[in-house]
Amino acid sequence: AQSQINTAMKFNYKLQRLCGASYGTPAATGSGILSSSSKGSNIVFTSDGNNVLSPVGNRIQVLDLLHHSCRTLPIEARSNIRRIALSPNDDRLLIVVDVNSYAMLINYHRGVILHRFKFKRTVRVMKFSPDGSKFAVSFGKGVQVWNTPGIRREFAPMVLHRKYTGLVGDVTTLDWSSDSTVLIAGGKDCQARVWTVDTVKDYEPWTLIGHKKPLVGVHFEDRQKTLAERHQFFTDDGNTGSTLAGKLVARCYTVSEDGAICTRECRKEVENKDDSGDNKSSLDLLGIDAVDFFSGSSGGNAANKTSAQDTLTDQAHELVKGRWGTTSRHYFSTNSNSQSVVSTSYSSTHSLLVVGFSNGLFGLYELPSMSNIHTLSLSHSTIGTVSINPSAEWLAFGCPKTQQLLIWEWRSETYILKQSGHAYGMRCLAYSPDGIVVATGGEDGTVKMWNSHSGFCYVTLPKSHTAAVTAVEFANSTVVLSASLDGTVRAHDLHRYRNFKTYTSDIPCQFISMAVDKSGEVVCAGSAEPFRVCVWSVQTGKLTDVLTGHVGPVSALEFHPVRGTLASASWDGTVKVWDLYKSNSVPETFENSADVVCLAFRPDGNEICTGTIRGLLRFWNVEDGNLICEIDGQKDIKGGRKFNDRMTSDNNSSSRYFTSIAYSADGTCLLAGGNSKYVCIYEISQQILLKKFQVSFNRSLDGVLDELNSKNLADGGAVDDEHDSADENDFSSHLPGAQRADDGSRKSRVEVLTMQVAFSPTGREWSTVSTEGLHVYSLDDDMIFDPLALTEAVTPAAVQTNLREGKYGMALLMSLHLNEFALVKAVIEDTPYESIGLVVKSIGRQHLGQLTQFLSKCMEDSPHVEYYLQWCLELLQTHGVYMEKNRGKYLRSFRALFRVVQSRYADLKTICDDNKYSLQFLESQANLLLGE
Repeated sequence: AQSQINTAMKFNYKLQRLCGASYGTPAATGSGILSSSSKGSNIVFTSDGNNVLSPVGNRIQVLDLLHHSCRTLPIEARSNIRRIALSPNDDRLLIVVDVNSYAMLINYHRGVILHRFKFKRTVRVMKFSPDGSKFAVSFGKGVQVWNTPGIRREFAPMVLHRKYTGLVGDVTTLDWSSDSTVLIAGGKDCQARVWTVDTVKDYEPWTLIGHKKPLVGVHFEDRQKTLAERHQFFTDDGNTGSTLAGKLVARCYTVSEDGAICTRECRKEVENKDDSGDNKSSLDLLGIDAVDFFSGSSGGNAANKTSAQDTLTDQAHELVKGRWGTTSRHYFSTNSNSQSVVSTSYSSTHSLLVVGFSNGLFGLYELPSMSNIHTLSLSHSTIGTVSINPSAEWLAFGCPKTQQLLIWEWRSETYILKQSGHAYGMRCLAYSPDGIVVATGGEDGTVKMWNSHSGFCYVTLPKSHTAAVTAVEFANSTVVLSASLDGTVRAHDLHRYRNFKTYTSDIPCQFISMAVDKSGEVVCAGSAEPFRVCVWSVQTGKLTDVLTGHVGPVSALEFHPVRGTLASASWDGTVKVWDLYKSNSVPETFENSADVVCLAFRPDGNEICTGTIRGLLRFWNVEDGNLICEIDGQKDIKGGRKFNDRMTSDNNSSSRYFTSIAYSADGTCLLAGGNSKYVCIYEISQQILLKKFQVSFNRSLDGVLDELNSKNLADGGAVDDEHDSADENDFSSHLPGAQRADDGSRKSRVEVLTMQVAFSPTGREWSTVSTEGLHVYSLDDDMIFDPLALTEAVTPAAVQTNLREGKYGMALLMSLHLNEFALVKAVIEDTPYESIGLVVKSIGRQHLGQLTQFLSKCMEDSPHVEYYLQWCLELLQTHGVYMEKNRGKYLRSFRALFRVVQSRYADLKTICDDNKYSLQFLESQANLLLGE
C-alpha cells in the first residue's frame, strides 16, 4: 500500500501556476522587435472586479487581487492568445482566440474546454453583449454576432446570428449598447458604423466619419444616463443646449490613433402629439411587430399598445429615423506625432474613459465633459491594453514589450499590483531552505524573489550584474548568491535587499556554475575560460583557493550533502571530486564518454549522477568510484522539430540532452530536463521512465511540433504563416528608389527549452525554468478523501440535531462542509467552553484553513473575546506543529486570524488603559480626601 501511495505521489504532479510572467509572450534573446503574436492580448476583469484574467503566451493567469494570489487555468491554446472574453454577470463562459483564429469555449469555473472552433478571419476584437446572450467578433471588414452557447457540451454550440458589413477597412474596435440591441464598430478606414442587432423596420445603418487616423475605441454611453439627461435638459419642443435639433436618443464616443475623440449624438424630430395617431396607423404597428417577431427582437407586441411611443422600448427602435451628428471634438495631446493612442476602455455606468498611449502614459477622463481626472507615466514602452473594473476603482494596464502588468487604484493613487518578468527570459532558479521563496536569475542580469505559493514576485534585487545571471544559490534563509557572465559572484541580503559582498577572480573570466556548502561559509564558481574553479570565503570575501585540472569549461558544481567535498563537471568528459579542506590532495576523477553538462548528489551523499551531451545519465558510487548503472534518456527527451530544421525530429535527436538534474527527497527518483520540451522523472533502482511532462504545447514556440505541416514547406525552407500574416507588417518601401520592401528587421522564434529543474525542500512540488517562465508543478490536493462529504444527510437540520444531542464535533464538521457562515458561527458559539478542546481535536487537517478563516471572521465583531481566544489557543496547541510545517498552505488564513486578534487587542488595550487611568485618578482623589 505504501508503494502504491508513493507511485501515486510521483505521478500526480500538475501545473499549479506559471510564475515569471503575468502578461504578454516571451521574446527572443536580443530581439527588440515584437512580432504579431507578441502584440499582447486584452486584460479582463471578472464581474465582481476582484479577479483579473491576463493571457501569458498560450495560457491564462487568474490573479486574485483581494487575497494576493495567482493561479493558472488548466487549459492551453494552440498558439499565443490574441483575445479573450468573459461572459458578464455570471462569469460562466470564457472564450479564448489565438493568433491563428482558433477559438476555445471554456467553462471558467471548472476550467474545462467545452468546444473548439476556428474563425475564418483574424479576430482583432471580441466582446460579449451586456445581457450575455450574444458575443460579437471582428471578421475582416465586417462583424459577426454569435449566440452565446450553454455551459454543457454540445455537438455544434456555435450558432451564427448575423453578419454586419459596410466598413471599408478592417474592424479594430466595437461596442454594444447597454440594452444589447445596437452594435457599433470602427475600423482602419477611420469610420464607425452603427447597426441594430436584430432587424428593425425602417432603420438604415449610419456611418460616422470625421477622423483622420484609424479608430482604436468606440463606446456607447449608458442608456439610462442618456434618458436622464434628456428628461433634465430637453423638452418636447426641442433642445436647449446643443447645435443639433431634435430629441436626444443615443450618444457614443469615437477615439482615433491621433488622439482625437468625437462625441456623437443621435437625435430625431419630435412629432406633434395631435398628429401621432395619424402618423402611425394600426397597419404600421402590425408591420413593426411582424419584423420584430421574425427577427427575434424583444421590442414588438405593438398590436397591444395604444400609443406608438410605448412601442419603442429599446434603443434599436428609438434610432429609427434618427440623425447622427458630431457635437464636440477634443484632443488628448497637442502633439500627436510624439504619442499616439493605442488602447481605450470605458465604464458606461461611471462615464470614465481610460486611454493608454504609445509612450507609456495613461489618462483618465470623465465624459462627456472630457475633464482630465488623472494622468500618469507607467512605463517607457507602449501600453498595449487597458481595462477598468466594474466598480471603476481599479485600472489594469498591460505592456507587451516589457511583459508588465499593473493594477492602479486611481482614487488613492497607489499600485494594487505591479508585476514584470525577466527581460529576455529566465535562466536559473533556487529554492529557499523552507521552500516558500524561489530565487530566479535572468538574461537581463537581475535576480528576482518569488513566493512559490502566491506566484508573485515580491522584490527585484537592485541590478548589480552587467551580464546574464547563470546560477543562484541560497547560502541561508537570508542570503542569496548569484553568479554571472560578467565574472562576479554577488551576495545579496534579503533583509535590506542590497548587494553586500562581491567576489571576483584574479583574472577576468565568465562564471557559468556555482555551489555553496551546507554551512554557507564557502562559495565556489566554475568558469568557461580559463577552465578552473574559484573558491571564496563568504564572510571575508577573499579568494582562498583556485582548483585547476579541467581542460574544458566547468559546467556544473555541487557540494557533498554531508562531507565538505566538491564535485565539478566539465566539458572535457570528466567529473572531479575535490577535498577543499586538505591541501595538495589529488581529486578523484570519474571518466565519461562525452562532455558532462550536469551533475547531482543523492541526498545521502552515497551516489552521484552525471549527464552528458549524448543524453546518457550515469550513476556512480562515491566511495569506490564504480559505475552503478546507466539510463539512456536520449529517446525519452527527443521530440520537437524546429522551424528551420532540415530533418525530422526522429533523425535529429543528437541535439537533445539533459542540462539539469535533481534528486527527489528520498533519493529514489531523478528529475531531468534539458534541450527539449520534456521533463522526465526516472525511477533509479529499476532504471525506468515514470512520467514525462511536456512543459508547453504552444505552437508559437519553436520545437513544439514533432512534424511540420507540409503545406508550409517550400523549396527555400519553411514558411512562417503566423508572422507573415501580421496586421502591423508594413510592406511599403522605406528608402527612395528601393525595389524591395525590406527594412532589415528580422524576427526569430523562441525555442522551447528547460534550463534548470529543482525539487522543493518540502517534496510536494518541483519547478523548472523554461523560455516561458517558471513552471511550478505541485501534487494535487483534491485527493483528500473525506467520506462525510459523500452523504446526503449533511443538511442544516442535521447540524441542529447534532447540536441538541451534544455532538458538537460532528455538527462543526457538517457546518464546515455546508460552508455557510451563519451556520458555522452558530455551531461555534453553541459549543460549551469546556468542550472546545475536544471539538478542535476532532477536526481533520483538511479543514484547518477553513476553520481558521471562520474563526477570524466570527471574532471580528463578536463581544465574546475570551471565548474565541480559547478557540485560537486550542487550535494552535493541537495543530500548531502541523501548521508550522505547512506554513505556506495556512499562511493566508493565519494572517487573517492574527490581524483580527491584534485589532481586538488594540481595542481592549485602549479601553483598559482608559479604565486604568480613571481608577488611578479616583484612587488619587480618594487619597487626597482621606489625607485632608
